[in-house]
Amino acid sequence: MSVISEEDVRGENLFKDINAEDDDWQPTEIESMCMNCHLNGVTRLLLTKIPFFKEVIVSSFNCTHCNWSNTEIQSAGRIQDEGVCYTLKVKTKLDLNREVVKADSATTRIPELDFEIPPFTQKGALSTIEGLLDRAVEGLEQEQPARLEADPEVAEKIGVFIRKLRKLKEVEKEFTLVIEDPSGNSFVENPAAPQKDEALVVSHFKRTVQQDAQLGLRADDDLGEEEGEEEPTGNDLDTMRGEVLAFNTNCPECNAPASTNMKLVQIPHFKEVIIMATNCDACGHRTNEVKSGGATEDLGTKITLHVTDVSDMTRDLLKSETCNVAIPELEFELGMGAVCGKFTTLEGLLNDVKDLIVSKNPFICGDSGVSKRVEKLRAFGVQIDRIIAGEMDAHVVLDDPAGNSYVQNVYAPDPDPEITIEKYTRTFEQNEDLGLNDMKTDGYQEEKATTSTSLKD
Repeated sequence: MSVISEEDVRGENLFKDINAEDDDWQPTEIESMCMNCHLNGVTRLLLTKIPFFKEVIVSSFNCTHCNWSNTEIQSAGRIQDEGVCYTLKVKTKLDLNREVVKADSATTRIPELDFEIPPFTQKGALSTIEGLLDRAVEGLEQEQPARLEADPEVAEKIGVFIRKLRKLKEVEKEFTLVIEDPSGNSFVENPAAPQKDEALVVSHFKRTVQQDAQLGLRADDDLGEEEGEEEPTGNDLDTMRGEVLAFNTNCPECNAPASTNMKLVQIPHFKEVIIMATNCDACGHRTNEVKSGGATEDLGTKITLHVTDVSDMTRDLLKSETCNVAIPELEFELGMGAVCGKFTTLEGLLNDVKDLIVSKNPFICGDSGVSKRVEKLRAFGVQIDRIIAGEMDAHVVLDDPAGNSYVQNVYAPDPDPEITIEKYTRTFEQNEDLGLNDMKTDGYQEEKATTSTSLKD
């Protein structure tokens, strides 16, 4: 049995990296009551770090009296800045083997059956698509004996639905699985990585006030306060332009108290942006993020840079949080939100892409890594290194529907022969992702003034 030391209580060694060679890497055992036979069993807790999924608590219960067992996984890390929604078209039985990390705050839906598992009704799990279906069937079957006695008609309808769920595992027809998680801590495997998965759509979204309250990020009393918030005035913006503002936050890696600095910066030949930088004294983690300081442009922007020389790696680059990144030569595409907004160099962006796909991918780490997949992703990392070293010509495409991304023109003010910039009209789906379809701007000030007057009266 593992014993939690005073050093662990202070949080220094509470969460350990997964390491098969670490002899001290043992679970903590706690005697606890079995919910099946009400005698005592043993719960094992393992506090560890998984790349992408941050700190997690893996718990396993086993009862020697009735042989009942149960396992679950809970996120112990920070809630992400945005929620995430995975929409998977399940077309073959191979799709049922995709690994899934489902947080307890996630909603699971199968639109074809009008089936939904609400958030916080199941514990978090590390499973597969088939495992999620089996878990749903087990949950519905659990009360069937009682339903047969109390209401046979309802029990029969649920029995028919259970058979429909089981039939999904045969994949005779294509069906859709949607996992929407406001905490941003759920994941669905892309077996084609680093290439784009044609069957999987990943989108990120801003949480609603109600979702923030569900996650404990704000009190219920704060739900009505947003209507009274004031917009920044011109004087506030002038103050931000003239100084670096600092505010307290938590480190995204170790969750220790840290400080984030924020400043408005004018990018030459482009626009104003807000740069935020966080430095943690506890673990040494450093990160920066960029937000657009201006409005969403009327047209989307697609910037294509032809990388022909190692000197291109020093070009300044702004990738907004709404920007997609593609490298056609590698058949690679990275959706918006996968990498946060950054003001960096081309080399910095390519290194971030490599770390995201190769170093921090939870599905190729430790025992979860399949040899062919690991080999494929490591080969992708080698190709990225060749582009950075100038040994391979490539095109880097920044496709930003909001028009807030930028690549430095080293020939400015003359045109850059290696950069192609295209302006395009956004599709309905792109406007939906940006939240523009439901945004009302015409007559807003007049309506706001009328509302304020009526409230005062």
